Amino acid sequence: MEAIAFCPAHITGFFTARLEDDQDNLEKLGSRGAGFSINHGVTTKVTIQRKKEQKLNYKITTNGYQSDKTDVSEFVLHEFLKLGDFSKNFFEIEHNISVPVGYGLGSSGAVALSLSYALDQALQTKLEKTTIGKIAHNAEVNCKTGLGDVLASYHGGFEIRVKAGAPGIGHVEKISTEKISIIMICFSPISTNKFIKERLSQINGLGGKMVNQLLESKDYDHFQDMSIEFAKYVDVMTPRMQKIVKELASNNIKCGIALFGETVFSMIPQKEESKVLDVLEKYSDVIIIKSELDNNGARVLDN
Repeated sequence: MEAIAFCPAHITGFFTARLEDDQDNLEKLGSRGAGFSINHGVTTKVTIQRKKEQKLNYKITTNGYQSDKTDVSEFVLHEFLKLGDFSKNFFEIEHNISVPVGYGLGSSGAVALSLSYALDQALQTKLEKTTIGKIAHNAEVNCKTGLGDVLASYHGGFEIRVKAGAPGIGHVEKISTEKISIIMICFSPISTNKFIKERLSQINGLGGKMVNQLLESKDYDHFQDMSIEFAKYVDVMTPRMQKIVKELASNNIKCGIALFGETVFSMIPQKEESKVLDVLEKYSDVIIIKSELDNNGARVLDN
């Protein structure tokens, strides 16, 4: 048995976290906020064979950009193993990650959700889509790798998360846009876990106001302006990021900050791509990603 699923990477521009509930009810935790999914992300292949002499009943490998942890994948697998007698099965899990890990691009959520979809297909558990999403959301919240990426990338597109929680509990309002390009410059990773612990009290007040403001404007330029304001307010702007933001602004190019990573993004009309790339390509020792919105969200792929 074999299945392949894809989950888009997701970038958050601002948010307000909900962590005060009972930790036993992970699916109600999460974040409100706004961001967008891109057509880069994580493709996960699950192959199920008969277990032989292996000590473990699974093997997890990663291609492309590397992650130093497998705890999110293990959480998702263990949740599926509760759904039936799969003790004679060996699970080969292969993640192909096309975005750098730890740079604010939602790679952990994409790992969890792509694996959840692939396991449901391979095991023929035929879960409701929201249940597939809840397993992935719970994995990310439990492992403290994120709060709202699974809900957002489950739906795809440019979105406002108006209610926190897992798919089926949280609620998203999608915003339609013209055909745009998204260009990102990634300098270095930031620990999401560490940041959430240290800065949560600063985040919630401003993030909540910004959700309401974006619900009124529904404009991606306004979203980028608020993202910069939010990043400055919670003090995540490094000198390198400030320099990029200033240089883009001097060329009349809007941009925002990916939370949480040392990453600057620009959502621009496709005809302005070269203008942005001309600015960014002068920088060395960086990762530059050119992408577009993924409006479909996570899904199973045809083998």
